[in-house]
Amino acid sequence: MSREPLLRVEDLAFGYGARIVGSGVGFALSAGEVLCLLGPNGCGKTTLFKTVLGLLPMKAGRVLVEGESVARWPRARLARSIAYVPQAHAALFPFTVRDVVLMGRASRLKPFASPGRADHAAAEAALAALGIAHLAERVYTEVSGGERQLALIARALAGEPRLLVMDEPTASLDFGNQARVLGQIRRLAERGLGVILSTHDPGHAFLCADRVALLRDGRLAGLGPPSDTITPESLERLYGVEVAVVPVPGHGRSVCTPVLA
Repeated sequence: MSREPLLRVEDLAFGYGARIVGSGVGFALSAGEVLCLLGPNGCGKTTLFKTVLGLLPMKAGRVLVEGESVARWPRARLARSIAYVPQAHAALFPFTVRDVVLMGRASRLKPFASPGRADHAAAEAALAALGIAHLAERVYTEVSGGERQLALIARALAGEPRLLVMDEPTASLDFGNQARVLGQIRRLAERGLGVILSTHDPGHAFLCADRVALLRDGRLAGLGPPSDTITPESLERLYGVEVAVVPVPGHGRSVCTPVLA
């Protein structure tokens, strides 16, 4: 008997108000798997994520977690199952990194309750898992962009979700911090989490993803392993520019670069 995927999206239509941004989108995500979503600006990636997270109502189709439709789930239950990691940002208040990570326990608390021993233990475990325990007492607004991004991932992890949805987690990061964040994403999947992330760099999929979904004009234009899905032809159709996909000898991976006229 096959095991039900952690997440299944079936024939999903999504949008804002009366406007349909995308339709007919379907994919599944298993425990321990990373799915990378690629597509140009305005193709519907963020709207799709917000719909899966329950922040926008579905226009059609279904979102299922372990075989159960989430349509009638309370917000708190959905937040305990699917955690969201936004792009790194500078908070307005000088919280410590530990405080930011502890906020990830909000979905586990009763109304007006304060974090208890188990919540603090979960936050400490998340800090350690992301390798940033030494930053716990630092002010979140004063650490680097890469460290803030790792703190946001730790915040999501502290809530003990089964799934992570990550909206361009490497945006605005330098080359080294991009590599560190992608490495942590791969390690989270190895711990059994399901991860879906978006990025503007197709090469990132070769570094951390098991499968790739190509989104164009709100519809899936491809779905499969990176080596099969990310090709010069598919990227040119997706982005409208000529792209070279160059294998890296000895690594079983490739890098992608535009071909300038």
